[in-house]
Amino acid sequence: MVPKDPILRLGFVGTGGVATRHATILSGFDDVALVAATDVDPTRAAASSEQFGAEAVDDVAALLTHELDAVYVCVPPFAHRPAETSAEAQVAAAGLPLFVEKPLAPDLATAEAIDGRVGGVPTRVGHHWRCAEPVAQARALLADRTVRLVSATWWDKVPPVSWWAHRDLSGGPVVEQAIHVLDLARVLVGEVTEVSARAHGTVPGGDVDAVTTALLSFANGAVGTLSAASVLGAKHRAGLEIVADGLVVGVGEDWLEVRDGAAEPVRSEFDRWTACVAADRAFVDDVAGRAVDPVTSPPDYAEALRSHRLATAVARSAASGAPEKLS
Repeated sequence: MVPKDPILRLGFVGTGGVATRHATILSGFDDVALVAATDVDPTRAAASSEQFGAEAVDDVAALLTHELDAVYVCVPPFAHRPAETSAEAQVAAAGLPLFVEKPLAPDLATAEAIDGRVGGVPTRVGHHWRCAEPVAQARALLADRTVRLVSATWWDKVPPVSWWAHRDLSGGPVVEQAIHVLDLARVLVGEVTEVSARAHGTVPGGDVDAVTTALLSFANGAVGTLSAASVLGAKHRAGLEIVADGLVVGVGEDWLEVRDGAAEPVRSEFDRWTACVAADRAFVDDVAGRAVDPVTSPPDYAEALRSHRLATAVARSAASGAPEKLS
């Protein structure tokens, strides 16, 4: 879709922390105008309006009266329900492209239902790790190698938001946090066909798993594990370690560690902000009708749904103790 003017007119549904990150980046683009924003908390919407200049409005319907070219949906997982009246459904019904922050929902059924409603418009989902330079370098290193083993890790704290510790609201740590590393495993290794997971304990004041571990079977024969922990005081580690013949590649949002037979691994650090900027730039260029590289861009909704299916399968297996197959 080509914008109505040289300047893209953008709206925001949700004005919390992640929305603020996007708005900060977008406000630095000379081909973007932040026009309107809405939030269930009017005080928060007013604060965003003060910071970025977008008009604070009451709801999505009011937002859509502002002749927008695209909309960012940055709401907590539970706020995507019900699918029929979700912000995504309303924006898609208006024919506007949308950028949706991950995760798509706390559950699979809601995300599947929304997918059926947004297929007619351009979409992107906030898996910005795909845009990161260390991921591009890892992809090049692994391009001609047979991957044998994958270790995906997300060891972190409980985020300081009231809804996160409740499974029905967040989906739990695998869906809300570790989905980043599961998405990256799909990008660098391939599709997962079966998971078998276990969990131990729950976080204080909530019912989400304190720790989760899962065995992952990949379609190409590789095997792997996922481990997630939400019992620490700060993030300890988030990323993948991938073993191929003669090579180990460790990769995350802002780091790359490579060992190819040398005595010591070579580690490089990167600016995580670069990937965030690249994700927003790709969406803006896509909406404006400019060419974007699909390999280094955020995924569309249908592709992100594949990672959501994987994350929710791990969560279901951890809850039941039974393996889960993925088609």
